[in-house]
Amino acid sequence: MSTQAPNEARVIPLRPQASPPASGGPASGVPASGGPASGGPARPPLRPAGAPPAPAPEPAREPLWRDLVGGVLRRERLAQERTLKDVAEAARISMPYLSELERGRKEASSEVLAAAARALGLGLGDLLSLAQDDLARHTARRRVARASSVSTAVRGRPSSTAQNDGLCLVA
Repeated sequence: MSTQAPNEARVIPLRPQASPPASGGPASGVPASGGPASGGPARPPLRPAGAPPAPAPEPAREPLWRDLVGGVLRRERLAQERTLKDVAEAARISMPYLSELERGRKEASSEVLAAAARALGLGLGDLLSLAQDDLARHTARRRVARASSVSTAVRGRPSSTAQNDGLCLVA
């Protein structure tokens, strides 16, 4: 049998509660300083004693091929000051599908990529080469960021990814 009053809700916290502040807070009826109720910045919850440390931030992921190709399609279209409708009609694909390709939401077949590239005055090889250049720039930025964050690395040794700078596509 429950001792809870019939019109009261029971709250079960999903996260462990931090220890209550020494003065102020909801229990005392006085708003705590610096919290959202007082207009100040919200403080992150305190980690309970014995809890595992917060996980390290996830390293930046490599971009997906569809993101790279979509970015090239959009950049080229905007550089030519053309609309989605114009390019989609020239490529004979739907405007929503071209939009999803540009945003990296869809994986396009080689036929569709070739049609979109032709509509922009590019060959399929040009489109893929521009996407490969973007990938190489992204890889170089990651390598520089990683090298600057590791100050104890042995100098003079090539990085393990230096041999994988290029992209080879076989038709």
